[in-house]
Amino acid sequence: MDISVTPNYSYIFDFENDFIHQRTRKWMLENWTWVFYYCGIYMLVIFGGQHFMQNRPRFQLRGPLIIWNTLLAMFSIMGAARTAPELLHVLRHYGLFHSVCVPSYIEQDRVCGFWTWLFVLSKLPELGDTIFIVLRKQPLIFLHWYHHITVLIYSWFSYTEYTSSARWFIVMNYCVHSVMYSYYALKAARFNPPRFISMIITSLQLTQMIIGCAINVWANGFLKTHGTQSCNISQRNINLSIAMYFSYFVLFARFFYKAYLSPGGHKSRRMAASLVAQNTAKLSSPISTADANVMSSKYVGEDAQAAYMRKAKAQ
Repeated sequence: MDISVTPNYSYIFDFENDFIHQRTRKWMLENWTWVFYYCGIYMLVIFGGQHFMQNRPRFQLRGPLIIWNTLLAMFSIMGAARTAPELLHVLRHYGLFHSVCVPSYIEQDRVCGFWTWLFVLSKLPELGDTIFIVLRKQPLIFLHWYHHITVLIYSWFSYTEYTSSARWFIVMNYCVHSVMYSYYALKAARFNPPRFISMIITSLQLTQMIIGCAINVWANGFLKTHGTQSCNISQRNINLSIAMYFSYFVLFARFFYKAYLSPGGHKSRRMAASLVAQNTAKLSSPISTADANVMSSKYVGEDAQAAYMRKAKAQ
């Protein structure tokens, strides 16, 4: 590793030190288009699964859900801890231009390079989030599966180009997922974190989208000013990335408004919680507190009585 552009890691694992970025890039260049087949299978599984589960009782899956979210939280925390120091080091000693235009995070830093590689690969198993939604018969919103598919495709494609600005996207995503999956694990374990935590998570996601758009604007400026020889990011990548981040911002902003700000959303959540409390004893398969939270967040903007009846019928 070139220590001039690498932070002073207190410890480097053998599997990090053995990382050879040329091998992973060669494999990705040869196989990255397989991602479209994975996405096709994903769509068939989730929508076919919804049809299969339509007249069947929902699965609880509380134990597997706790394990799943805990593992993803631990992975994200570790990824954030191993990639954030590189970004901070580069910003402190080399500035914004280097952080956006020079892919030293993967070409010269084996630690960050290894966790970048794992980040890209992790977008495939993360599709499993949706399987839990389907089997537990929770509402599947467009934002959820659209986000999963586009992040998967963009991440795999960007790795083939060693997109230099990706260091920003990777660190932000690791950090947000560290909080998000930890929250999901607590919810699955029937802990009830304060409601403002979910608002903070959505706010962090919105902030991530704003910064992502800003990085692409800077990258576009640097590319035009310094040329492709000095800034390792393609114009096509910038166009795809800014379109993706802007669409995420619109969808997350819409979700935030409906979930936390709209009067109808507040009313639906209160009514859903009240109905669950009144009718739990009457159901042969009770709706849990966690399910009530799911109802209040997923059926935002819908009539609470209708939402409750659909949920009760699914038991």
